[in-house]
Amino acid sequence: MASEFVFSPVPMVSVPVVGEAARFPVHRIYCVGRNYEEHAKEMGFTGREPPFFFIKPATNAVVVNAGETGTVEYPPLTKNLHHEIELVVAIGTGGKNIKAADAHKHIFGYAVGLDMTRRDLQGEMKKQGRPWEIGKAFEQSAPIGPIVPAAKAGDVANAEISLQVNGADRQRSTVSKLIWNIGETIEHLSTAWELQPGDLIFTGTPEGVAAVVAGDTLVGEVAGLPKLSIKIA
Repeated sequence: MASEFVFSPVPMVSVPVVGEAARFPVHRIYCVGRNYEEHAKEMGFTGREPPFFFIKPATNAVVVNAGETGTVEYPPLTKNLHHEIELVVAIGTGGKNIKAADAHKHIFGYAVGLDMTRRDLQGEMKKQGRPWEIGKAFEQSAPIGPIVPAAKAGDVANAEISLQVNGADRQRSTVSKLIWNIGETIEHLSTAWELQPGDLIFTGTPEGVAAVVAGDTLVGEVAGLPKLSIKIA
């Protein structure tokens, strides 16, 4: 029997779910830019600007099991690879024009993620007024840990979020300091795109972003969720 495809499709990316045998299939990865005030300031901006988004392919994800350390290769073309620790929202029920007050009905669960960034390439594209996917949407740029179902994740909206590099603090804040909270983010995002089950939303990073090099070990945490550990190869 002839194959349906001219070559084998890329396997679906999926993330383990704490306490469940079934996995979470990833559809799209959305990221929110500059969503903590102090990070916005360190990037040269201030205030509560309207939220903006960029997308990474699902295949950018590096899925790391609980208690394990994943490997991320130092990417080509950059000399300034930055870490950005983030709370990730996993969408279980799709929709468009979702109101912030109803957003919780669409959330399957939460995880810890890293938005790895080729900062020098991103900066150069900004200067030229060009799209900066080359700084954000590269292979292995979206490490993510296991997803905790919303009912078991605790008070995520007020949880401490942190990142250590080689055991030293780099980023530390609380999710409550999001400029646009989880519900507001989903409201804005769902007016521009119809959210689908399997979508992941990286909600933004606090201040303290900085460069990493080959050999560094990064450990990210959102209180109540499994830690995310990766090593830069």
